[in-house]
Amino acid sequence: MSALDEFYQWITTSQNLIEPHDIFCDLRTLNPSPLANNAVYNGNRRLGFIYQHLCTQAFVNSPNYQVLAEEIQLSEQGRTLGAIDLIVRNRQEQRNEHWEVAIKFYLLHNGNWFGPNAHDQLETKLPRMLTHQLAMSNTSQFQQQHPELEVATHHLLMQGRLYINPFNSEPTPTHCLEYPLNSSQISGHWCHYSQAHQIQETLYELPKIRWATGKELNATIVEPNPERFIHAQTESGQFWFVVPDVWPGRNA
Repeated sequence: MSALDEFYQWITTSQNLIEPHDIFCDLRTLNPSPLANNAVYNGNRRLGFIYQHLCTQAFVNSPNYQVLAEEIQLSEQGRTLGAIDLIVRNRQEQRNEHWEVAIKFYLLHNGNWFGPNAHDQLETKLPRMLTHQLAMSNTSQFQQQHPELEVATHHLLMQGRLYINPFNSEPTPTHCLEYPLNSSQISGHWCHYSQAHQIQETLYELPKIRWATGKELNATIVEPNPERFIHAQTESGQFWFVVPDVWPGRNA
């Protein structure tokens, strides 16, 4: 099975970082068919673009949905307002749905969840997706540009993994803002470079397309680097981020 196939399978079977409720959903009910045997991806190689493409394919391959539009750019008087990820038709419910999708990896530090790039934080990303990105299908600009795509419901799919530092004594939050975190997704470990000698297993570096699914058979052994973060997995399957000692810097 290719890395693309494994990633697609992971997306269609994994849970949301936030406990399922109201707009927080996942794709496990889509029952999509597998990717075509000759499926390839030739777009932007950034992980988020590959992820959104595969989410779209899951809807395309579901008997219960039809993709009406994707990556709708909205603007007003030449100013870009943003982009809507997906508008899909729920054939069973006979309604149009707006879906925003994101894959995120966050590390707990001093009570907050930081991305490996510490400028990205769950505490700011989540409300932006809820109050800005999902709200764009309610704007007059969207309704004027796409009157045929009247949206009935809104859904946020945020998948990935949450990481805690086993070498620090810090309580793990149960919520982000007022939203309950899905405890099953708090499954990764992280540490600073100066703590990495305490990791008792060999680390195998993960290319980005395997950040979610894990290492392949011929994965490359990696030593922590004081100048950059690494994302790796051990032989036993544990996911690890090892970050420079200066991380997260002034964002802490």
